[in-house]
Amino acid sequence: MGKIIWYEHHGRRVAVDEELKGKHKEHCLCFRCARFSFNGEDNCKLAELNFANCRINDMVLPVWECPDLIENKSLLMN
Repeated sequence: MGKIIWYEHHGRRVAVDEELKGKHKEHCLCFRCARFSFNGEDNCKLAELNFANCRINDMVLPVWECPDLIENKSLLMN
């Protein structure tokens, strides 16, 4: 694990492991799932709940395990 650093994220001072800062999308299954959409109406309900918690508490929560994942095969080609 890396050193804990503090920085401003969306107007609030937050702590993060220096080695993990900015790597959320690399580790979160949501970004590899066919159910994931940035349009709230079409988005996975589990992802919406997770994101709501992040917004309310100014946190970043990557998903490493999910019961509803549908692998987005088009992402494998990139």
